[in-house]
Amino acid sequence: MGAVALALVCAAPMPGCGQQAAAPAVHVSRKTLERYVGEYHDPEEPAEAISVFRDGDRLYVEGPRTARADLTAKSDAAFTMWNGEVTYTFISDATGRVTALRSASGSQQYLLPRISSHPVPNRFRPYSREEVMIPMRDGVKLHAVILRPKDMHQPLPFLLQRTPYGVAYNTTDTINEANPDLARSGYIFVMEDIRGRYGSQGQFVMMRPLADHSDPHAVDESTDTYDTVDWLVKNVPDNNGNVGVVGVSYDGFLAAEAGIDPNPHVKAISPQAPMTDVWLGDDFFHNGAFRQTYGYDYVGAMESGKEDDLTKMKGNEYTFFLKAGSFAAAAKLSGASDLPTWKAFLEHPAYDDYWRSRAVEGHLNTVAVPTLEVGGWWDQEDLYGPQEEYAVLEPHSQANDPLHRVYLVLGPWRHGGWGQSVQHLGPVDFGQPTGDEFRQQIEAPFFAYYLKGQPGFQVENTATFQTGTDRWMFYSQWPPKNTVDRNLYLDADGTLSFMEPGNPRAYKAYVSDPANPVPYRKRPIEATYGPGSHWYTWLVQDQRPYAGRPDVATFETAPLEHDVTVTGNVVADLIASTSGTDSDWVVKLIDVFPAKADDCAGCTRIDAAAAPYFKADPDGYELMIADEIFRGRYWKSFEDPQAIPANTPEEYKFSLHAADHVFLKGHRIMVQVQSSWFPLYDRNPQTFVPNIMTAQPGDYKVAEQRIYAGSHLVLPMAGTR
Repeated sequence: MGAVALALVCAAPMPGCGQQAAAPAVHVSRKTLERYVGEYHDPEEPAEAISVFRDGDRLYVEGPRTARADLTAKSDAAFTMWNGEVTYTFISDATGRVTALRSASGSQQYLLPRISSHPVPNRFRPYSREEVMIPMRDGVKLHAVILRPKDMHQPLPFLLQRTPYGVAYNTTDTINEANPDLARSGYIFVMEDIRGRYGSQGQFVMMRPLADHSDPHAVDESTDTYDTVDWLVKNVPDNNGNVGVVGVSYDGFLAAEAGIDPNPHVKAISPQAPMTDVWLGDDFFHNGAFRQTYGYDYVGAMESGKEDDLTKMKGNEYTFFLKAGSFAAAAKLSGASDLPTWKAFLEHPAYDDYWRSRAVEGHLNTVAVPTLEVGGWWDQEDLYGPQEEYAVLEPHSQANDPLHRVYLVLGPWRHGGWGQSVQHLGPVDFGQPTGDEFRQQIEAPFFAYYLKGQPGFQVENTATFQTGTDRWMFYSQWPPKNTVDRNLYLDADGTLSFMEPGNPRAYKAYVSDPANPVPYRKRPIEATYGPGSHWYTWLVQDQRPYAGRPDVATFETAPLEHDVTVTGNVVADLIASTSGTDSDWVVKLIDVFPAKADDCAGCTRIDAAAAPYFKADPDGYELMIADEIFRGRYWKSFEDPQAIPANTPEEYKFSLHAADHVFLKGHRIMVQVQSSWFPLYDRNPQTFVPNIMTAQPGDYKVAEQRIYAGSHLVLPMAGTR
């Protein structure tokens, strides 16, 4: 729900969103400048080409998703842009032929070979811009920016995005940069600050609960969307009366709300990585386990003022939260412990009416408008949302009525990653710009079909990018019908097998120490959205550093003799005991790459050069495919936490969510089980206390954890022998 690459606009004001550099400091001859003109791209990311143009005595650059930016000459071959934030140095061979462009920003450098002497213009469409204040039914006015194509004069539909992250910076360039496909299609774009944020009046309420819609004066995000749409259709000239609503993350929650008792002019919505239920599986909790660093950082940024404040996000969070102890102690150290949602964390640790009232899925009892749900396999924030919304809407979807259909797209992306034009996620190379493919072949045709009546949208129900084989798959429903659930057993000797163990009383044990919790990503752990944060791609980090820890139980198959395809929802079914009276259970399903990369011809590649931070070695790389945590105190119910009987095997069954992945021949399947994932999740004291968020230092105890041989993962499998 945080700072993401949004579907329609830049995530935040940034260099390149319409900024221009100062006049050249050094004169360079036109003849020399002309040598540099051409197209350059990174071989690792060919879709992100840039072109260099000459305009008189100056150079400028632009790309398919980059607005024109003038270059300032520092020497005959070195130029800067965005007030010196980026340096371009042109590289020539011994004959004087320009062969490449070196891009440097801070500590990052990229070499972009020259692929053509003919630059390619970005073909950005010009838009007019207007700012308005739109009245709501209770008199509050919401601030919005309206952008309309200057070169189109026929009635056009609206694409509306409502957001808590600010909209004033939106211009022609931001629309074209963030989503050139929709921008080229021709829409009236409207970006609106929700109530209480940035330029809008009223009070901001985090994930505002749905109001009683029988009360004509009650307000929520659904009614605010209704009133916004009503005003737009009546007051913006030359519109065709059709409105689409789209958004990522918090904006995805707002897009989903637009489909609840919708304005009749809303003809299509696309909740993308929507926050849906922040206690069961999205931003703030997963199965009751509190996402401590995220809850601390995000709420601090959102509720400290009317605009985002990211300045406090710095430092090593592993050390900070370990020294602080409980979340209550960390909040007190911040000096801002009275923030509304921080108080809610402390006062409502279990799944009560406070959280249920903010959950969306209970209100999705009809497909009121065509809905395109979008999510990523490695979404670090809202993996749960699109899958859950699709699951509750799909039974109401009408296959023979395109006006009441729900669609699902799941791809190899981090949070909002489908808005990018890259083929990598961290060190993982999928060989194609999957975000471009989604936007061009699915998203743009979806809105064109429902808002303009244009043919071309061909998704029947579900589209997924199948990892391992790296190809798009299309299904008539999700999960597909042609799979069979098979149990993958965790045996006491550390092996994984589809054969049931002979001795279900056998177990594999490990010792969990809250004083030395398992880090959830490589240390140091920067603040979630702080400088240099590796939060965005932590789910594809190599898991090898954790397999050898004494507080992680590891189970592994022999090298596979044939491909194993897992398509559908993966479920963990643990039989486990703890010597304490409370415990967390973390389960990770992992693809272990062969010892030699050459044994993996044609499969997903782990590319060390693509992301130096990961220092990825393709040999033996351990890539998480599905994962989740369960807080043991909720073994009976999420509403009523109870102590776990010490040293007593109990069943813990929970979803690791969806996957569409092929474990290729020669790979191994691995499962890791652990009891901490710190500091993303707060430490479980392993002693039952009324509220973990206020646990005292003496409550944290070492515990022996046992995973019994009857434990297994339920894998929906296709194409197996």
